Amino acid sequence: MINSGLFATKVVEPHPTTVLQWFPMRVTYNRELKVKECLDQRGIENFIPMHYERVEVKGYRKMKLMPAIHNLIFIRSTKEALIELKHTQKDCEPMRFMTRPVSVVGEGLPSEILVIPDRQMENFLRVASVQDERVMFLDYSGFLHKEGRRVRVMEGCFAGVEGTLKRIKKNKHVVVQLEGVAAVAITYLSPSSLVLID
Repeated sequence: MINSGLFATKVVEPHPTTVLQWFPMRVTYNRELKVKECLDQRGIENFIPMHYERVEVKGYRKMKLMPAIHNLIFIRSTKEALIELKHTQKDCEPMRFMTRPVSVVGEGLPSEILVIPDRQMENFLRVASVQDERVMFLDYSGFLHKEGRRVRVMEGCFAGVEGTLKRIKKNKHVVVQLEGVAAVAITYLSPSSLVLID
């Protein structure tokens, strides 16, 4: 598990019969850091993508570590445990499960709660945990659905990361995305450090 300082937490191992999964969850009114604090106190693994933003504090502009994608937190737990937390802990009540659109699940079927496979989440964490200019968080917009070449990074701190080559503002970047949830791009990669995996 990659630890990005205060913003990725792994504390308590569950009972062996408990199957933990990664749930992307919306948090209302930008209260994701408050929810994180509640989860950390209970030893529940979670992750909020963070980046530095220039903010004004008492008339001075300074760089401050802030959530890169507001109202979003990733939690590794069980559905039942998260539901219980929502009903018993005031600071965790703002959490909302994300679901697949009916158009994806199928007409007439109930919405399906989104769960991110461990391998996909580990790939995303490798990039989203880096807090510098090499990483750019993206709005999940239409261009992310455009096809691109699948690649693997072979060198440097991102070695082993898999993503898709996409053109952003006339430059090619390796984009790692969790479909319908979040996307992050790696900048400044040499073509010689990439191999095609299609």
